[in-house]
Amino acid sequence: MILAFSGWNDAGEAASAALEHLASIWPVQAIGEFDTEEFYDYQNNRPIVSVDESFNRSLTWPTTTVRGVSLPNYDRDLILVSGVEPSLKWRSFVGQLLDLGEDLDISMVVCLGSLLADVPHTRPIPVTATAARPEFGERLGLEMSRYEGPTGILGAIQDACNQREIDALSIWAAIPHYVSSPPCPKATLSLLNHLEDLLELSIDLGELPEDAKAWEIGVDQLSQEDSEIADYVKSLEESKDEADLPEATGEAIAREFERYLRRRGEDNPQI
Repeated sequence: MILAFSGWNDAGEAASAALEHLASIWPVQAIGEFDTEEFYDYQNNRPIVSVDESFNRSLTWPTTTVRGVSLPNYDRDLILVSGVEPSLKWRSFVGQLLDLGEDLDISMVVCLGSLLADVPHTRPIPVTATAARPEFGERLGLEMSRYEGPTGILGAIQDACNQREIDALSIWAAIPHYVSSPPCPKATLSLLNHLEDLLELSIDLGELPEDAKAWEIGVDQLSQEDSEIADYVKSLEESKDEADLPEATGEAIAREFERYLRRRGEDNPQI
């Protein structure tokens, strides 16, 4: 089960965009939606009015949708959960969600999130993956989260998975706080790349690499117009490069090569 929610957990809308990208490249089957009346405060998450070319008006209510994906060449199916972070009754919401997951015999829960951070847009987007339970983290080589403080619905889901002894992890992308307006295709691309590595499958990235490059060029141009921002970005670059230097091993190259082989094997089944 892969989850992403717009709102507090979704800086730059990078996480929700990653999940919607998955839903766009694979055939999905609708499983259901959550009752909007029970879990949403419409003053905080208002319904959206839309009008078509014939002036017919329709109302879209905030909700959470659950969709299934069957991948014939993969050893498991996927459940995609997306929507607006609920406003009310989080315990009931999470309980119903995991009840559904257990009915569908899920083996793992993967939460996608994005947050604002002091990182430069010119460097690879930092992505952190942490496990909900120590034994699961050890199996995948993941660290346990050391975060303490306010949390969103993803934190509540991780806690409930831990209590139910469901294998669960979170993948978070850090977005430059000085360019927080959505979209952020570079962060979305990083989340999908890490999801590829985690699940050992090939994801058709479509135009995301080109969009990410165009986004970076656009931010370059904006930062160069303001000398203070340009100096700030330079200081972030120096700090990032200094921090990354001791970790500049062959692991990143190996991951990229494995991802290349997976894509090549999918394009050429005889390999």
